[in-house]
Amino acid sequence: MTKEFDIQDYMTRGVERVVADAVRATLKNPKESAYMARFAMSSKNASAKRKKMEKNGDHVPPFLITSITSSCNLHCAGCYSRCNSATEDSEPVDQLSDEDWKHIFDEAEDLGVSFILLAGGEPLLRRGVIEAAGKKPSILFPIFTNGTFMTEKYFEEFDNCRNLIPIMSIEGGREATDNRRGEGVYDKLISNMDALKEKGIVFGASVTVTTENIREVSSESFINMLFEKGCKAVIFVEFVPVSENSEHLAPGEKDREYLKEEIMRLRREHEEMVFVSFPGDEKSSGGCIAAGRGFFHINSHGGAEPCPFSPYSDINVKDTSLKEAIKSRLFKELQNGGVLNDDHKGGCVLYEKRSQVEALL
Repeated sequence: MTKEFDIQDYMTRGVERVVADAVRATLKNPKESAYMARFAMSSKNASAKRKKMEKNGDHVPPFLITSITSSCNLHCAGCYSRCNSATEDSEPVDQLSDEDWKHIFDEAEDLGVSFILLAGGEPLLRRGVIEAAGKKPSILFPIFTNGTFMTEKYFEEFDNCRNLIPIMSIEGGREATDNRRGEGVYDKLISNMDALKEKGIVFGASVTVTTENIREVSSESFINMLFEKGCKAVIFVEFVPVSENSEHLAPGEKDREYLKEEIMRLRREHEEMVFVSFPGDEKSSGGCIAAGRGFFHINSHGGAEPCPFSPYSDINVKDTSLKEAIKSRLFKELQNGGVLNDDHKGGCVLYEKRSQVEALL
């Protein structure tokens, strides 16, 4: 008889591996290493909270993704957020306030959430939210930023609050990065990296993996460049097409297998860095871990969504608690209806099965 897949156990082991990697990667940085050691203890306590709630019938994922703003200054080619009309040039008036986000962080801490990814739009446009996150040292906040708003004040904030980890988006070298993000962005990112390294601040890089850059961004030369600049974490995010004319950029089965092998190699050969892949190998995780299984997404207006690539919601945290949002009817139907582990071409199952998700609404 096949043993039933235990999502809580799977996610707990995943969190422990990331935390252990992070502790090892910061051993030569006393200030960061001291924080990571404390966070490792906080992570264990959070895991115990989640296990206790699981026994009472309440599943709490260890990860939360939050888009804290709908505003962005860049127009990156193929941006899923702009194509879904989730990102604009101006700041909408009906977004969650700084106080709303503080309340969400408070409740997440009480529930045992260990990681809250801050995204956007461009999250550094919401300084008040960043400051509120900095006051929650038991939660690690990777901040996914395009890097163009990194200022001396933010460098000071990152130095004082070691739970805030800037994760800068880069597509490879100057040509690949500027082609997608705009002229001059690569040089700004390199300048930021130099400043962060000089101040001893840990940071990471987020790479959108496409069929065009997959070899470059997994190459030894690119990874070594990041390491020499002081980068401690690389998060590979598979490109998800939101229109037919960009589908050729989405990694296929062979590409994903190649990336999986390369990440395994990088973990073996570069123990001083953390490597994460998203969505990663869904087969080993019993299917997609979105919709509250391993994480879910809160958009800038408070809607609780399965994930950023599946912008559908039937509940808003303005009207209910985070605990109840995790139990949303949409999430439960996605989990129980088999959509999350349906057969699909690979990559993002919720994007590929979006008509089924829409039908559930």
